[in-house]
Amino acid sequence: MSLSQPRALFGIHSVTPYSRSNGMPYGILKVLAGSTFSLESELIELTGGSQKYPWAIEEGMISGELSCKVKEYPDFLWELFLGKAPTAAGADTAGTVSTLTNKYGTSTKDASTGIASVSVIPSTGAANLKFGKYVVKVVSSTTVKVYCTSDLDFNRGTDLTFNDDDLEVTTAAQTITTGGTTDIASIGIRLTGGAGTIGMTTGDTATFEVLPPSTESMSVTIGGVADTWTEFGAIVMSEQLSNGAMFEVDVFKCRGAGMPLGMEMNAWVETELKIKLMYDSTLNGVAKMRHINPS
Repeated sequence: MSLSQPRALFGIHSVTPYSRSNGMPYGILKVLAGSTFSLESELIELTGGSQKYPWAIEEGMISGELSCKVKEYPDFLWELFLGKAPTAAGADTAGTVSTLTNKYGTSTKDASTGIASVSVIPSTGAANLKFGKYVVKVVSSTTVKVYCTSDLDFNRGTDLTFNDDDLEVTTAAQTITTGGTTDIASIGIRLTGGAGTIGMTTGDTATFEVLPPSTESMSVTIGGVADTWTEFGAIVMSEQLSNGAMFEVDVFKCRGAGMPLGMEMNAWVETELKIKLMYDSTLNGVAKMRHINPS
């Protein structure tokens, strides 16, 4: 009788976090650089006297960890690892401009004496909206200049370049008039003046954000005092071998916190997620592993 074929594992196929309450998957991770299921135990030695070797050895605590190196960023990662579910939006053909918000001082955004609102120029503006965060700075009581924090999207619609090292995107000061509109065509933005006599304070600033027309978008603010991390389970599948063999690890109860985003030159972003394992008293275990050679 010959030896059996060795049981071997190869590669990584997917990691699927799931809800511990109803078993439903949060989603699936398939763009993976690797995953490690680790169970490490400390061995505690009994030593004493002149003996150079331990008299006895017993097992200490076992630390369980699941490490996943991911190269994709679905919404559920923020929920599980940073404590906050993103706000997702579907297709937007018109583009979006956020509410103008005073940053320094209080005179820039003012429904009476400053800028009442920022909006997309009707009909023509959407094509020139450029993704980014913008700053409106008061340069006189009735004029402002506009700045952008990045030129990443400046080739969308009408090409744009920074006007100077201050990152200004207006070529001249823009005049704000009572109830009037001031269009900045190159970025698709309209500034509407307040209803009263315009009188802003030089040096005051306000900010807004721009989303061009899109097929989908998301936003999430992390670090809030009410953010919460959720316990979850996870299914890890290795690659299917050429003979059809498959291997699965089902981690019953775990938690993750932290999601580093390392952006490097000319490289896809890769994040290593650290997940700690816990004992599940209902299932009386930490994880279950299954292997099969289909016939």
